[in-house]
Formats: sequence, structure tokens, C-alpha cells
Amino acid sequence: MGDSGLTATQIALIPLLAFGAAAALGAPVIHLLRRAGVGQRVRDDGPQRHLQKEGTPTMGGLLIVGVAAVAAVAGEWRATGRVGLSMLVLVAVTVGFACIGLEDDWRKVRRGRSLGLRARTKLALQLLVAAGFVFALSGQRALEAASPGSTGPGALAPGWALFWMLAIAAGSNAFNLADGLDGLAGGLCVIAGIGFAVLGLAAGEREVAVAALALTGACGGFLLFNLHPAKVFMGDVGSLALGGAFGAMAAWLDQPLALFGLCLVPFIEELSVIAQVISFKTTGRRVFRMSPIHHHFELSGWSERRVVYTFWAVGAVAAACAVLLSVGMP
Repeated sequence: MGDSGLTATQIALIPLLAFGAAAALGAPVIHLLRRAGVGQRVRDDGPQRHLQKEGTPTMGGLLIVGVAAVAAVAGEWRATGRVGLSMLVLVAVTVGFACIGLEDDWRKVRRGRSLGLRARTKLALQLLVAAGFVFALSGQRALEAASPGSTGPGALAPGWALFWMLAIAAGSNAFNLADGLDGLAGGLCVIAGIGFAVLGLAAGEREVAVAALALTGACGGFLLFNLHPAKVFMGDVGSLALGGAFGAMAAWLDQPLALFGLCLVPFIEELSVIAQVISFKTTGRRVFRMSPIHHHFELSGWSERRVVYTFWAVGAVAAACAVLLSVGMP
């Protein structure tokens, strides 16, 4: 295992402190969101039992992103006595995606319906943020490779730069689509966060490990209020940010297979939507009763809790396999 420079105590304290902060701030944040009238808008064509979720406070992702960012910066400071550019880049890409989600959520609230940013506008902004991160990562690798005695990989090749830009945007959208049931996306984020923390520690990439540990703790604390029946939803400000952050971590570790393994369920959700759209437009038939696929299982008679726990289990098994394969690879 690589030397991340983190002690066992620091590895344990970062997620615990993030969890505690999110748990302590959850109730006040929900109160503020409720007073601000920031309520969830439910799709008219969705499962009928979801109509009771209408008006539940949303934008709870502000709590996750805020706590995780502070915990990551504090953890890095505690470990090294400073906050380097690498950590700031990871925090910046997370905040960048959060800003896109915040604008999307705010438009939904202001318009009083479940439609925010246009799909093409949202995708363009996601690609822009992802491109900024890939440019920063490539530049940093080039600088490291130019230093005396370095054996680093150097700047990203154009093909890989394009791949990671698309993968990060796809990861952001995948978690956004998975955020459709109480606790589903939050639990999947905890699973992915643990996986990326292990990979970061194994590779000796301290910044990735610290950021992943902070996100894991923040999402865990948020889940206390997001489990069924949810008292608050993370909204796009949370789901877009978390998916983008995990994509950025995978790019940092140069682990494309780990990204899809640790985030398998969200990507399945995304693929189910793509398959549904293509099938309906080309044949007029639907592959699923409703997409994303978690709605298909709901309409097939599964309870919300059953869907969530089953998807968590699948995600956990996939993540465990991805970590074992990635750590075992030379």
C-alpha cells in the first residue's frame, strides 16, 4: 500500500468529524430550507406515491458539500500543515458541479415545477467544469514530470483528456439520476466514498483519500435525515457535485474501471434512461415501465425501502470487487 502520509487516527477522524458536523447541522439546515420555501417539485408522470414527497425541503446537498469541503481542507491542513493546490482543485471541481446543481434547483423552485436548466445547457456547463479540472490535472502532471528525478506519467494525452472530461460529466449525471428515492443516492455515495478512500490510501494519493473520507462522513450524516421517510432531499446541488467529485477522483487516480465499479448502480440508472429513450424513439416501445430503473421496480410492486436496500447491496458488492481488482493490479 502506498504512503499517503495519513495516520490511522487521521483516517478515522476525518469521516467521523464530517459525520458529526452533518448530523449536528442537519436539523438547523432543514429548518432554514423550510423557511425559505425551498420545497421539492415532484414529476407529474412519476409513481403516484411520490406525490406525498411534494414540498419536502430540497437543496440539502449544500450541507453535504459545505461540510465535506471544510472537512477535507481541515484534514489536509492537519496532515501536512498546509493546503496544497491539489486539494483546492478537488474541492473546486466539487463546488463547480454544486453551483450547476444549485442553479438547476433554484429554477425549479422559482418556477414551481420539476424542470430546471435545459438538458443541453446543464450538459454544457458540466463539460466546462470537467474540462477545467482535466486541464488543471494535466498541467500538474506535466509540472511533476518536469521535476528532476520524476517518474510521473506527464500530461494527459488528448484522447485520455477527452475521455475523462466525458466520464466526469457522465458520473455527475449518473448520480443525479440515482437521486430518486429516499436515501438511495446518499447510501451509494457512502459506498463509493469508502472505495475511493481505500484506493487513494493504496496509491499514496493523500488528497484523494482525504476528500473521499470527508465526503463519506458528510453523506453518512446527511443520511440520518434522508432515509425513508426523508425529511430533506439533497437536490441537484448535491447529486451533481458528488458524481462530479467521484469522477474527478477516478481521473486523479487514473482508474477508469474503478469509476464504473464503485459507481456501478448510478451508471446502470443512467444507461436505463438512455435505453428507454432510444427504444421509445426508434420503436415506440419502452424497455422499462419507467426510467430510471429504480422506478421500474417500484411500479413492479417493490416497496421504496426494498429498492433502496437492494441497490445498496448491489453497489456494495460491485465496489468491493472494484477495490480488490484495482488494488491487486500492478
